[in-house]
Amino acid sequence: MTLREPHESTWDDRVSPRTPGAGAQKMTPALALVWSLEEPERVGEVACLPPGVDGPFTLGRAVEPGEDGAMPLVLTRLRPFERTVTGALRDGRVSRWQLRIAPLADGALLVEQLGRGGLQVNGHDVESAVVVPGDVVTAVDRFSLLYTHRPSDWPREPAGVDPFPFGEADAFGIVGESAAAWELRHALAFVAPQAEHVLVHGPSGAGKEPIVRAIHQRSGRRTLVARNATTIPESLLDAELYGNIKDYPNPGTPDRVGMLGEAHEGTLFLDELGELPHAHQAHLLRVMDCGQYTRLGETGSRTANVRFIGATNRDPDELKHDLRARFIHTIGVPGLDERPEDIPLIVRHLLRDAPGEGLAARRPGGDATPLPDAGLIGALAHHPYKGHVRELKALLLRSIAVSVGSRLTAPPELEARGAAPRVPEPSTEPGDLTREQIVAALEQSGGVREKAWRLLGLRSRDQLKRLMKKLDIG
Repeated sequence: MTLREPHESTWDDRVSPRTPGAGAQKMTPALALVWSLEEPERVGEVACLPPGVDGPFTLGRAVEPGEDGAMPLVLTRLRPFERTVTGALRDGRVSRWQLRIAPLADGALLVEQLGRGGLQVNGHDVESAVVVPGDVVTAVDRFSLLYTHRPSDWPREPAGVDPFPFGEADAFGIVGESAAAWELRHALAFVAPQAEHVLVHGPSGAGKEPIVRAIHQRSGRRTLVARNATTIPESLLDAELYGNIKDYPNPGTPDRVGMLGEAHEGTLFLDELGELPHAHQAHLLRVMDCGQYTRLGETGSRTANVRFIGATNRDPDELKHDLRARFIHTIGVPGLDERPEDIPLIVRHLLRDAPGEGLAARRPGGDATPLPDAGLIGALAHHPYKGHVRELKALLLRSIAVSVGSRLTAPPELEARGAAPRVPEPSTEPGDLTREQIVAALEQSGGVREKAWRLLGLRSRDQLKRLMKKLDIG
């Protein structure tokens, strides 16, 4: 297997459409800590590769350069308004230089094992591999990293976002430290106190309803009236929306204020708005414009001070165009596939901090929160979600049901591993090299092994190290 041909753009030139200020933001490669055997409290921290530096880099317990001059990477608690360097890994089982990381021309990374223990990429055993964003690199029984990206410059103030502990749920109920999670927080903080109507869209199960409730809570409005739009029959839409006077349209019909009357000075939340036929959607236009409506059987008009919030898992442009235009604010709720580095933090929240009882409390004898193992986190990071957070919760319950011992393991339906990594093949067979050739390469490179193994056409520094030991080269 050979490496892909490099192309002109590098990862630094790419822009994530979900990043705050994406039109101007440049991204930098980052390795997010998604699992740690001895330091689980550091999950969510990232090691960012310095922009404009070609590397190579190392990651482990060391804070000084490797013997080949490779720069050490340290972990950081990175947020739009703060950057707290937490330092190198501290687990004594981790080698000083556990991994060697070299950026490639096409935005991929070449990752090699330098320290003790095994190395896996997406659950596959390797000695070195080419990784791309989304791949999970695991130092076996030590830690796991997910290759992602973060803005290289995040000069934003947390306006409207109340302080909260790193990696925990914020006041909106959002868990995550990814760029997508912070974009959502900034959008909520801006939109919530505004007066205009809001459309919330995103995949099914991503958590649109909690976002709606967070908007309402921050709006200062009196009450929240929620209704699933698909449960309103077409023949009853006006009656449900506007209400009716007593005995209209039939004798014995009770007086009803309707949803607009109930939501006066509050918020009317219509879920699954995209499923409402266009003919039904037209009934909302005038009242969204000016709040005026007439109850069935009543001659005079009324005015309701109502803020509409709609939610849909469809493309917003599938709404009737004039209804879509009345939603001045639009908030996109990202699915888990758009922020996989947040999955371990959401897992921790669901196990420990979910409202009422964490999922871990359902485990027999579950008086302590069990920790997931690296295999479970890797499988969850690569799972093709359709129900997103709702589906993640179901998978965790399944893991709780089948796991034994102190660690939660992946249930059988999650055992399928991520894509096999691309393993670079050597351009020279190790067995073809003589002792004299290796010594000559070391002399030519001034004793720098990093240069020597490349001169020899080997696959990695480790391969040179093994040859030197085999041929008794000091």
